Amino acid sequence: MEWKSDWGLRGRMVLTMFLLVALYLVFIAILSQYMGLFGVVVVMGLFSFAQYFFSDRLALYSMGAHQVEPDEYPDLHATVGRLSQQADLPKPDIAVAETEVPNAFATGRSPSHSTVCVTKGLLETLDSDELEGVLAHELAHVKNRDVMVMTIASFLSTIAFMIVRWGWLFGGNRNRQGGGGVAVAILVSLVVWILSFILIRALSRYREYAADRGAAAITGNPSALAGALMAISGRMDRVPQEDLREQAEMNAFFVIPIRSGFVGRVFSTHPPTERRVERLREMAREMET
Repeated sequence: MEWKSDWGLRGRMVLTMFLLVALYLVFIAILSQYMGLFGVVVVMGLFSFAQYFFSDRLALYSMGAHQVEPDEYPDLHATVGRLSQQADLPKPDIAVAETEVPNAFATGRSPSHSTVCVTKGLLETLDSDELEGVLAHELAHVKNRDVMVMTIASFLSTIAFMIVRWGWLFGGNRNRQGGGGVAVAILVSLVVWILSFILIRALSRYREYAADRGAAAITGNPSALAGALMAISGRMDRVPQEDLREQAEMNAFFVIPIRSGFVGRVFSTHPPTERRVERLREMAREMET
């Protein structure tokens, strides 16, 4: 495998984290004026610790997934093991989610502490070559280390959103000054959440292209991933809407996001599937020449 470091992705990850850290230092400074510096730092510190060390378990739990052993899914374990060797990575843990939504994602804080999860719907939808393409895509995320950056970035954004959503509960029975402080905290949180949203989406779209290129490098068969993306996209239309809504919170990590309408496309965490397929097919033509 010829693996080229993607300095464009690395630069974007460093810039995103730098801007997010700067943004949240301002966020903490402003919130501390109304909630106390010690309380804000302790709460965010505890949440950050939990997110860093338990993000993989939380992601699997939210999907209703469980780790599987080689005797349960021997072919899946064999494929992931072979692709991991080709990618020069430790073999990750493997999990399966009991859902008909055809998708996959990778989670974990480092290549040595990572998990690749596939859904039952994905295993039923793809052939062996297409499944290899998707698994290689997720391993490319692990090798690029963008999973950790996205996990941390998404967590910080979630804190701001929680204050926007529930902050009003803390201003109900207080004097006007206290209520004004809560209102300012909610407004600041809204601004922070919007800016975080923009930064995360900008990084997320680029990292999908990088993982597609990585999958092509690992398998040497970009057409397989292109076929998988088309198959998954076509199968989405046959999945019950209730199931899609339940899984949509994991969009930033899925190989293909669950979209709903015009707004979902505009604010999607991923580039258009058609554009990704076109780029993969271009790679395939280049490899043939």
